[in-house]
Amino acid sequence: MTQTTNGSKNGDLPTVKSPASLAHVLLKTTKLDEMIDFYVQFTGGKVAFRGKSMAFIAYDEEHHRIALGAMPNTTPKDHRSSGLEHIAFTYDNLDDLVLSYEQRKKLGMHPIWCVNHGPTTSIYYQDPDGNHLETQVDNFDTAEETTEYMMLPEFAENSVGFDFDPEDLAARVRSGEDHKSIKRRIGSGPRPNPPYPSLHK
Repeated sequence: MTQTTNGSKNGDLPTVKSPASLAHVLLKTTKLDEMIDFYVQFTGGKVAFRGKSMAFIAYDEEHHRIALGAMPNTTPKDHRSSGLEHIAFTYDNLDDLVLSYEQRKKLGMHPIWCVNHGPTTSIYYQDPDGNHLETQVDNFDTAEETTEYMMLPEFAENSVGFDFDPEDLAARVRSGEDHKSIKRRIGSGPRPNPPYPSLHK
């Protein structure tokens, strides 16, 4: 049977009610203490709970957004396997994205990839276990505008985007340049090879 866009098969099943929000992610780890320190610093958060083999990190109104578990028989991450590729954190504006970039740099946290996807301006990091973390701002004011952009042929041709230098981004933001101008994706046509960079550093 064909799955329809409203969540039913051939229209004969009701649509499932969507969740109110995404609550948290749980990451298995062999480096619990190191991962706790990393995520507290990375998010500017706090330890909401710490047990012998589990910890919860909070950074907003939710009681925890990131759970870390030292589970038996956990093996090192294999980037060749299917599954979760990255976790994305959204900032309200470019000022905050750049501020967090500069603060992390002072802590020794450096990006592994910076790219204007079109819908977002994004700076990627990697945690001690090799999990990828995206920090981003939306390039459009509304979800409707973003969806319209993603329907354009230019996005279909290159849905990954074009890389940028984070220092250049920071300088442009600090200069007072209009944020809409900074967030506008520069470039057209297919992405230069490789189409998707290796983030597994």
